[in-house]
Amino acid sequence: MGNINDRQHRSRLQQIARRAMLARGLLPDFSAQAIAELDEIHSNISKAEEAIRDLRNLLWCSIDNDDSNDLDQLTVAEEIPGGAVKILVAIADVFHSICKGPPAFDDAVF
Repeated sequence: MGNINDRQHRSRLQQIARRAMLARGLLPDFSAQAIAELDEIHSNISKAEEAIRDLRNLLWCSIDNDDSNDLDQLTVAEEIPGGAVKILVAIADVFHSICKGPPAFDDAVF
């Protein structure tokens, strides 16, 4: 698939995912307060956390049940040279960065 087709495909999938989340009562967007809190957290990243890669650009899919309210396990497949495929699994650790009370906690579903 070419870059333009890939971007169009990704955009369609994102739109489908957004509609599915809204239809199931999930909020696909964070509040302005939670984004502001996250920006503050990012400015205080420790040395150990600097090695963490930001993989939000990948097209993740949930492995949660269809009726789940917490999308905290995700998978993505990446094609690698030689025709092989690498599978990544993401498991959220929300309590590592967020404690009860701030806006980001309010946007999280437990």
